Amino acid sequence: MKVYISADMEGVTGLVDAEDVQPPGRDYERGRGMMTEDVNAATRGAFAAGAAAVLVNDAHGPMRNLLPDLLDPRALLIKGRPKPMGMIEGLDSSYDAVLCVGFHARAGVLGVLSHSFMGHEIEDIWLDDQVTGEIGLFEATASAYGVPVVLLTGDDTACAEAVAWNSSIRTVPVKYAKDRFAAQLVPVAEARSAIEAGAREALRSLPSAVGAGARTLSVRWQSASVVSHLTAIPGVARRDDRTVTVTADMPQLYRLFNLFLRVATAVTSNPPYC
Repeated sequence: MKVYISADMEGVTGLVDAEDVQPPGRDYERGRGMMTEDVNAATRGAFAAGAAAVLVNDAHGPMRNLLPDLLDPRALLIKGRPKPMGMIEGLDSSYDAVLCVGFHARAGVLGVLSHSFMGHEIEDIWLDDQVTGEIGLFEATASAYGVPVVLLTGDDTACAEAVAWNSSIRTVPVKYAKDRFAAQLVPVAEARSAIEAGAREALRSLPSAVGAGARTLSVRWQSASVVSHLTAIPGVARRDDRTVTVTADMPQLYRLFNLFLRVATAVTSNPPYC
């Protein structure tokens, strides 16, 4: 069994603030260690369930957050950016399951560090007219490869979003949102134990994942300038001054969306969480 782990940071055990998850935040270095240990817990669970190989993709921000010297040595690591497929880099149909560690809720909902990819720059995302965020886009792309997302860890809001998108996803809440930068924390040892057990149990009975054909992605940006640049990409249409839409198969949409992010980053200078 081959297992793929995508590791984000906002949903990691104990982390609640931009200072915890963004360099050069005063607690960022500690946050890196917390992130690595959450991934290690999921990795232990994967191998306990019979995994023969585990690939970890560092999927947060600069994508060089995980500490290789502290990472379970049985896991392989993809680190750094740019990566054409971003948070899902390295995943293909040879994998049997995906574990999402440290994920967060979409923009506009009251979850810990909630946003969609670019802080406040992306206001909304729709996939086939269904509002979504990072979780939904990730799950839809993995399913298009025929690989099920079987576990997601994060705050309770992210966990609820995952189950609403696909009820077969097992979730492990490691904190309970009180506001966007505040949470009631699950004790660290208890959270790590729950992640390990959740991964182990989720991998013992794998659901099927069948991807759809062509799908339509729409993204509403804060800046009309971003839209004016994105419409230069063949196939991308303007729905209104701040919204673009494009139709393609899901892996191509995800790859194209990562191009959107690079264009938007070049056009704007707004930091996330403003």
